[in-house]
Amino acid sequence: MTKLLQYTGKDIQAIDFDPWLEQKPETLRPIATKWFNAIKNCGLDVEDIFHDGYPIGCVEEAPFAYVNVFTSHVNVGFFYGAELPDDSGLLEGTGKRMRHIKLRPDSELSDEDISQLIKLAYEDIKRRLLLE
Repeated sequence: MTKLLQYTGKDIQAIDFDPWLEQKPETLRPIATKWFNAIKNCGLDVEDIFHDGYPIGCVEEAPFAYVNVFTSHVNVGFFYGAELPDDSGLLEGTGKRMRHIKLRPDSELSDEDISQLIKLAYEDIKRRLLLE
């Protein structure tokens, strides 16, 4: 297994979620808020940080999921998403590790399936930390 990515000190940006969100398209704000709250509420050990200008959920400084807002969609992304089971086929991307879900205001994607992927990503990062 490769060494885990971890964000510390200078990697973390001093950005607050609400002011960041206010700069994003109004129609996308509720989507970003909903799913970032889902990431943060995975467990008491989840820390929310900003890196590269978007909010990330971490456990012991190891990122597992993020939310980013673009012009017409919101990404809910997973740092080790390529290794998550995706029975619903929601995950997009072709990179070595990361995958994301694109959400739009008119998306008809299953909240349950998205929640399940977030939960799986959280459980996965906890497992990876135990193996370190």
